[in-house]
Amino acid sequence: MMKYDFDAVIIGGGAAGLTASGIAANFGAKTMMIEKDRLGGDCTWTGCIPSKTLIKAASIVHQAKKSSRFGVDISIEDINLETLLKHVDDVRTEVYEDADRPEIYEEMGIEVVFGAASFKNQHIVEIQLENGTVREVTSKYFFICSGSSAFVPDISGLNDVDYLTNDSLFEINDIPDSVAIIGAGPIGCEMAQSFVRLGREVTVLDIEDRIMLKDDPELAAILRDSLEAEGVKFVLGSSIQKVDQKGAEITVHYEQKGVAGEVKCRALLMATGRRANVSDLNLKNAGINHSAKGIDVNDRCRTNLRHIYAAGDVTGRYQLTHMSEHMAKIAVTNALIKVPMKIDHKHVPWATFTDPELAHIGSSEEDLKRQGVDFETYRFPFSKIDRAITDGNTNGLIKIYAKKWSGKILGASVVGAHAGEIISEYALAMKNGVSLRDFADTIHPYPSYGLGARRAADQWYIRNQSETLVKWIKRIFRYRGEIPDYSDPNRIV
Repeated sequence: MMKYDFDAVIIGGGAAGLTASGIAANFGAKTMMIEKDRLGGDCTWTGCIPSKTLIKAASIVHQAKKSSRFGVDISIEDINLETLLKHVDDVRTEVYEDADRPEIYEEMGIEVVFGAASFKNQHIVEIQLENGTVREVTSKYFFICSGSSAFVPDISGLNDVDYLTNDSLFEINDIPDSVAIIGAGPIGCEMAQSFVRLGREVTVLDIEDRIMLKDDPELAAILRDSLEAEGVKFVLGSSIQKVDQKGAEITVHYEQKGVAGEVKCRALLMATGRRANVSDLNLKNAGINHSAKGIDVNDRCRTNLRHIYAAGDVTGRYQLTHMSEHMAKIAVTNALIKVPMKIDHKHVPWATFTDPELAHIGSSEEDLKRQGVDFETYRFPFSKIDRAITDGNTNGLIKIYAKKWSGKILGASVVGAHAGEIISEYALAMKNGVSLRDFADTIHPYPSYGLGARRAADQWYIRNQSETLVKWIKRIFRYRGEIPDYSDPNRIV
C-alpha cells in the first residue's frame, strides 16, 4: 500500500475549504489546506461579509432620512464614503482575524500552505509556492474547494472600460455619483439599493424582463416596486450592444424591444454571475471529469475518481456559502468515515438581503403546477404582522405551498423584513416533516416576525374549515352565533 504524505489535502481556503479542513482534522486525519490568496475566500473578502456590511451602513442612512415616520427627526448632512468603505474593510478584517487566520487552523494540526495547486496526476498535487519554488504532495484523499470568480460576459468594448465586479468592488475607496449595474440578480439588486441609499444615481440593466429570476415572480415584483420607489431605475428585457469610456464617463449601449438606448455613468458594476475556478487546476492530468460549469460530482460530492471529492462553488451546483459548508461536510464525512450522507437538495434556503428581503425554499408555485402536483397556496401579508406594523415594515408577503389535507409543506416564499430568518423556520419544518398543523400549534412569542410565520401556517386551519362542519358544531352544541362567511376561498384571518 502506498504511503501518502497526508490523509486529506484540501485545495482552497474559502467556506468549503475551511469547513472541510476543520472536519478532517477533527476526525484525526493528517490534513493540509492549500490557498493561493487569503483564507476566508469570497464570503469574507468579496461577498457576504463586505456586502452585508455595506447594506447595513446604507440602511442606517436610509432609516435616518425616513426617521420622521417614527416621530423623530434625524438629519444627515454629509456621508463620508471613504470612512464608510474603511468600516467595510475593518469588518471583513475582523471576521478574518476571528475565524479565518491560518494560526486558528494550524492550532488544529492543519498545515496551511499558500500557493497555487494543480494536479500532476491522480495522486500528486504540485504547489507553486509564493517564493517561486514548487512542492509536491501526495494524499489519500483530495478535496477540491477552489470556489468561483466573477463571470464577465463577452461584451464589445468591455475590455477597454474600467468596470467593477464583486471581486474588485470592495477595494475602492469611493463610490462615483452614478452607477450602472448589468445584472438584476441578488448582487445587482443588493448593491443597487445600497448605492441609491448612499445618494448615488443607479440604473440596473438585464436581458430578462423581470428581476430575481430564481424567485417567485409575484414577490420579486414587490421587491422591484420597492427598489424603484427608492430611486433605482431598471432597464429590463434589454441586450447590451457595447460599452465605451471617454475620460471618467462610461456609456452602456443597449437595445430594448428593437429600440436603441444608452446609459451614462461614472462606474459600471458587472453583476452577471460567477464561474467555477477550474482552469488552473490541471484537472485533465488527474482524469477528473469537468466542464466550464464546474467539476462533476455525485450526490456524495465524489468525482469520477474514488479518492477525489469536490465541494462548493467549484462544482457549479450552488453558489451559496451555506451550501458550500453543507457540501464540504458531505464530502469529508463520506470519504473519511464512510458515513453515506448525500446532498440535501430539497431543503436549500435562498435569501437576498435587500429591503425588503426576498427568500424561498423548496418547490416554487411554478414548479408544482408544471409537475401536476395537487397543492394549496396559503398567503399571509406583513400588514397583518403586529411586529411589522410597529417597525414600519408592512411591505411584504408570505406564501406557503402545501398539501391540502395533510398540511405537508412543499415550499415557501417570503418577501419582507427578516425574510431570511423566517424562511429558516420553514427550512427546519420541511427538513423534519413538520406539517402546517404542527407549525400552527407551536407557540411563538408575541410580537415577533416568527409569529407571522406561524400565522401564515394558521391559514391551513382556516382553509380546512367548512360551512357544513360549522353548522353541525353549532347544532350539536346549540350555539347561537352567526356562521362566518366562507364564500371567499382566499380569505385571510
